[in-house]
Amino acid sequence: MDLVKDIHKSEYGQFPDVVVCTPGRFHLIGEHSWFFRDKTLSMGVNLPVYVAVSFRDDAAFHFYFPQLKDRKKISMLGMKYRKEDRWANSIKAMIYGFISGGFELKGMNFTIYSDILPSAGFGINTAMKVGSAYAINELQKLNCDEPQILQAMARGNLRFLNSNHYLSDILAAIHSDKKSLVLTDHATKSCQLLPFDYPEKKIILVDTKVPRVNIWNEEIIREPESALLLGELKDRKSYVRGGWRYEENPHEVNLVLSIAPEMIHKKLNSIIKEHQFVLDAWDGLDKGSFGKFARAVNHSHENMRDEYEISCPEIDWVLKRLSEINPNNDDSRNPFNCGRITGKGFGRCLYAILDEKDVPEFNNKLSEFTKIFGFRTSSHIVEPAEGVHIVS
Repeated sequence: MDLVKDIHKSEYGQFPDVVVCTPGRFHLIGEHSWFFRDKTLSMGVNLPVYVAVSFRDDAAFHFYFPQLKDRKKISMLGMKYRKEDRWANSIKAMIYGFISGGFELKGMNFTIYSDILPSAGFGINTAMKVGSAYAINELQKLNCDEPQILQAMARGNLRFLNSNHYLSDILAAIHSDKKSLVLTDHATKSCQLLPFDYPEKKIILVDTKVPRVNIWNEEIIREPESALLLGELKDRKSYVRGGWRYEENPHEVNLVLSIAPEMIHKKLNSIIKEHQFVLDAWDGLDKGSFGKFARAVNHSHENMRDEYEISCPEIDWVLKRLSEINPNNDDSRNPFNCGRITGKGFGRCLYAILDEKDVPEFNNKLSEFTKIFGFRTSSHIVEPAEGVHIVS
């Protein structure tokens, strides 16, 4: 924290007026289902991004990312243009979001501090956006409430970056908690906290460093026709968590999806399965059954691998080795550990949740991975973290 302030002063000649801390995050299940207004289960983690900000004497905006040794700047007039400034565009989009909403902003200096770079895929870009939005709101005395901040972020994402506004990314960064997971309901645009308090477990995020490739284009299923087909299969049940589930009868599912091309049919069927895995994990967490939660996570990865087809042999190899560590020989339906690919599209990352005593063995498996595949992994033992907050 003091380091962030000192870096800001060294760069701009003044200490920051506001410092905001935002957690990194990863999605456990359901990150590919947002278009269909389903649910996503996420965890904010202690991979913090700090945004330090102070006023300038002019109307310009300056940005500094010390880990990248990179500096950017832009004038107020230049805000209408999106330059190829990579990481800085995340902050510029938030500035644009407020300005385009009628707010008047004075010039500002920004310092972004994160030991994890945005390319890692652990929610760092989102943390930069959320932290910047809250820092701007605090520094400029805009007095925006959460819905207004979300509206500004949406304008920045949709109009400035021309990208999707991923609500589960943002709500996880805002509302995460040290003993909870965040369940986002895309239908109601809301979230709730689910208990996750297993002190004997360790959570490991792994970047396998496998080069990203385009296996297939997810946009082919994100069409109104696909949403209408899945809408026909949504079954309202008052006794089901969240108030609804997809049709369980395979014959009915196949009948409705039969008009879609085979590939679309397969992918939409995997979306149906994924929603059930979210509900199963939710049920396990509410009942304090780690085994049921873990089973849902493992099944979700199998679904991503076999039906949604976004995994790769390298990630599958790591998760297969994980399943071989400390198996529950008494009841294979209640595993002691679990893991899954994570990241939108084809990601190179995965997470593993296992007993603390098994971490050394898992790390040995990662060493074997490097020898076999040639990719030197990086891993982080993480834990649930507090959502966005002002630290100074």
